[in-house]
Amino acid sequence: MQPKHILLTTDLSETAQRAFEPVCELARSTGARITLLHVIFVLTEVPAGAVIGTPIGPTDYETDRRTAVHALEEQARLLDADLDVALRVITGKNVAQTIVKYAREHDVDMIAMASHGRSGMRRMVLGSVAEGILRHANVPVLCFPPAA
Repeated sequence: MQPKHILLTTDLSETAQRAFEPVCELARSTGARITLLHVIFVLTEVPAGAVIGTPIGPTDYETDRRTAVHALEEQARLLDADLDVALRVITGKNVAQTIVKYAREHDVDMIAMASHGRSGMRRMVLGSVAEGILRHANVPVLCFPPAA
């Protein structure tokens, strides 16, 4: 397989950076371009006391977006400067589904990410974005396990 467009996802954590070096090597060897993507989780909830109501949440994510763009630019400095890299910050109610949808809509050949490797209560509460992507993606997924 020779991917031409790799979607490299990041939650802006140091853990996410584990995927950067091997993805750069892959992109360099195949001539692929990389999109470094961060999804801002959109939190919505039904107003307290409303049996049936329209979910509400923050209406302005501009501050979150600016912060994320700055952090993404910092992480992008860890990628090889000679590669074709695009930076994207988007919002979504379900991070895994948002990533998969982005991949489908932007001709991505491969999704790459690092897993936090959560288990037990942490996984139950925080979920597993990696598992959600693996379950729903229509392209190969390269998932780097947690550091030993």
